[in-house]
Amino acid sequence: MFENLQDRLGSILNGLTGRGALSEADVSAALREVRRALLEADVALEVVRSFTDRVREKAVGAAVVKSIKPGQMVVKIVHDELVEMLGSEGVSIDLNAPAPVVVMMVGLQGSGKTTTTGKIAKRLTDREKKKVLMASLDTRRPAAQEQLRQLGVQTGIDVLPIIAGQSPTDIASRAVQAAKLGGHDVVILDTAGRTHIDEPLMVEMAEIKARSKPHEILLVADALTGQDAVNLARNFDERVGITGLVLTRMDGDGRGGAALSMRAVTGKPIKLIGVGEKMTELEEFHPRRIADRILGMGDIVSLVERAAETIDAEKAKAMAEKMAKGKFDLNDLAEQLKQMQKMGGMGGIMGLMPGMAGMKDKMAAAGLSDKLFGRQIAIIQSMTKAERANPDILKHSRKKRIAAGSGTDAAEINKLLKMHRQMADMMKAMGGKKGGGMMKQMMGGLAGKMGLGGMGGMPDLSSMDPKQIEALAKQAEAAGINPGALPGIGGGLPGLGGKLPGLGGGGFPGLPGLPKKK
Repeated sequence: MFENLQDRLGSILNGLTGRGALSEADVSAALREVRRALLEADVALEVVRSFTDRVREKAVGAAVVKSIKPGQMVVKIVHDELVEMLGSEGVSIDLNAPAPVVVMMVGLQGSGKTTTTGKIAKRLTDREKKKVLMASLDTRRPAAQEQLRQLGVQTGIDVLPIIAGQSPTDIASRAVQAAKLGGHDVVILDTAGRTHIDEPLMVEMAEIKARSKPHEILLVADALTGQDAVNLARNFDERVGITGLVLTRMDGDGRGGAALSMRAVTGKPIKLIGVGEKMTELEEFHPRRIADRILGMGDIVSLVERAAETIDAEKAKAMAEKMAKGKFDLNDLAEQLKQMQKMGGMGGIMGLMPGMAGMKDKMAAAGLSDKLFGRQIAIIQSMTKAERANPDILKHSRKKRIAAGSGTDAAEINKLLKMHRQMADMMKAMGGKKGGGMMKQMMGGLAGKMGLGGMGGMPDLSSMDPKQIEALAKQAEAAGINPGALPGIGGGLPGLGGKLPGLGGGGFPGLPGLPKKK
């Protein structure tokens, strides 16, 4: 979503950080470019003006810390103002009210209200263990009520039975009554939309609000809408009074200006973002993490959260034990490749790792896409159990059979085996006594730097929750350590043996065809 903006801001700010001293003219020239980049990303003009004015005001009179270059100080100010523009803290859906808590979904037609209703219901059921009832108030769009019923069947969540001929306000009253009788904690009302804002729509919303007394009114907006999204948010807020925003299609290739503008214009927090079509692809909106991604700083906490959701703890523990002994066969490699696919593929992971955002383009240029993982898994699945456990027995005739079975050729099989050999050697080095001692010394040194000497080295990241990891990353920054350099925070993922498959030390020696970083 923010890739174009990320590239533009990255090149502008990199030009600043390389210099020893900055004049006011340098800052003004950079801010002019930042302003242009934000406008091209479809951020509202009034938001861009106030943003650049605030940054200029702070940057010109900034008290520069001696150990930090002036350019880095400007980057920090831009980052802080970006966080401020997006809303300083993430806000989740407020369920602090007597049951049943009524959540009303509003928005234009086609913005994704019905799908988002299903996603929120599933999220509240799975994560917060709430009993949710969904009700469709859309009597105009053909099969709208049937769509919500199907989503209820798919996710196993209760849906209010459809009674033909009822008005939206009557359905709202019946939903609240049914939720009280059924012992539901939350009732989500999926209201009707229009292709544009009109008077009848606003009157209907106001009537539903008066009848159902919702605790939360969420405006569902398409993140690809652009400048018009701001007018949409303003109109709904003035007429209905929204409590928060949900942005859909944040995985699209739009410019992302709507996301940056809406919060600043309405003053209402963005609570959730839709990042895909699946019912589980809904995330909380964390302003600081989004700002980190836009400025190419990575988003380690989101990466750890994604890992925690997708990694099977028992499998990860078994694999970690094997790796500690220096063992790593092709079954383990296949497991890690599947794990990476679940976490959003190489592109998804790279986007969240500090300093790695630029590597995505290099990988694409080298022909390395997520399809490569699929082919490598197919190669491993075309082998026998004995071949997976002991790749050394693979001679020409066996490779010919595997190539025919997986639809690849001998060259791809050789590349996979080379990648596995490099990883297996690395595991042996890290699992061995000498390597283990070296790792412990390195961890102990880092711990001493961060003032954790009394803890006997670095804590076990795999057993920490994301908030603790975020606190550890901040502690590292305060000690002058780049969090990207911390093993397990920037270098790898808990439960994945500390490293991602094929990601060696400098560059990516395990991934064939990719030029090393210079």
